[in-house]
Amino acid sequence: MDLLIRGARILEYRPARVGGTADIAIEKGLITGVEKTISGEKAKKTIDASGCFVMPGHVCAHNHFYSALARGITAAVPPCYDFVGVLQNLWWRLDRALDRESLFYSGLVGALEAIRCGTTTVIDHSASPSFIKGSLAVLKEGFERCGLRGILCYEVTDRNGDSGRDEGVSENVSFIESGESALLRGAVGAHAPFTLSDETLVLLSEACRGTERGIHVHVSEDRYDLSFSHHTHGISPVERLERFGLLGPKSIIVHGVHLLKKEIALLNEHDSFLVHNPRSNMNNGVGYNTRLAAIKNVAIGTDGIGSDMFEETKIGYFKGRDAASNLAPADLLGFLGSGAQIVSRYFERKAGTIEPGCLADLVLLDYKNPTPLGADNLPGHFVFGFGSHDVRTVVIDGRCVFENGEFPFDTGPIYKEAAAQAEALWKRMEKY
Repeated sequence: MDLLIRGARILEYRPARVGGTADIAIEKGLITGVEKTISGEKAKKTIDASGCFVMPGHVCAHNHFYSALARGITAAVPPCYDFVGVLQNLWWRLDRALDRESLFYSGLVGALEAIRCGTTTVIDHSASPSFIKGSLAVLKEGFERCGLRGILCYEVTDRNGDSGRDEGVSENVSFIESGESALLRGAVGAHAPFTLSDETLVLLSEACRGTERGIHVHVSEDRYDLSFSHHTHGISPVERLERFGLLGPKSIIVHGVHLLKKEIALLNEHDSFLVHNPRSNMNNGVGYNTRLAAIKNVAIGTDGIGSDMFEETKIGYFKGRDAASNLAPADLLGFLGSGAQIVSRYFERKAGTIEPGCLADLVLLDYKNPTPLGADNLPGHFVFGFGSHDVRTVVIDGRCVFENGEFPFDTGPIYKEAAAQAEALWKRMEKY
């Protein structure tokens, strides 16, 4: 037995469950036993979790670690009058300015902050047009140094010419074929339908079929994507993706703020995932999807605004209230828990529950409930009580990567170098 967690009270989100105290045995990255009492004689390490809750680690179903060094940016950014302007004036300049070192520290800081918040898997979508080949291996290095689980992809787009597009496709395929590990899997990344020609969709479809992986793509984040698709192609963005065979159980469709009813039906028919990013949508002023309840598979991401899934889920609930969506706390908690299904589909192991055979990605919460806590009111405690400040210890792949509020290595030099890399990155943006 590699690890024994003693005396924690079990919490699960999907469905909501609050169990009694139990011991949890872990070996070779998997939960091997959950019982009232388990002998610790053969355990290599034991964690006393008395007074704590134990829950499956959170999944951030869409992130952009490459944007981690944009926080507080002081680079000269021209006025942005619409969503496309934000892309052109900020993000497409920043991604072109990324080099190997700045991407590495972006990923490393992103991984540290995810773990600190109780997020054990990040599904990342990367873009660095001046450094494509080998970029996913650089991100992998940061993930593995911290012990974070992830699904990585590189953003294919036509905006950097045919050579940039082809190199992006190759980076996705190469990582899937030779870069994966116990902690990392690959998907096939793409920007958004309005920057993807039919020729490029053919290449992406071939890559997905050849690797047996899904596409990870932004769709209808802003109304422009929908308008462009109808004007240029005569059909909606999701219909275009289906036409090229890009919808399936491993497809990760991001945002979907302006999805039509027929597009939702297609996502449901193909068992694909929609990832809702509440804070990003609010920040960009792109609107709110009032049809989330009609979508079979909804997960939650941050779109690059950190990896605190407590905060993201809470704001998702409050935004839904503000938009009169009628989504309850239980619905948002279900969305959060759904991210584990994506992990299961890519890692081919059960995730998101605490039972034998499940991935040992667990979080110990030092949450003091001032009122009764059970399955019926767990969602209410989550929205109005839980927070990343309650995270005490994080276990990923059966290894303790954050214990009693501390990492097993000094993070100070990492943040110091990240700040230096950020300053240099902002200066390079002036070239673009």
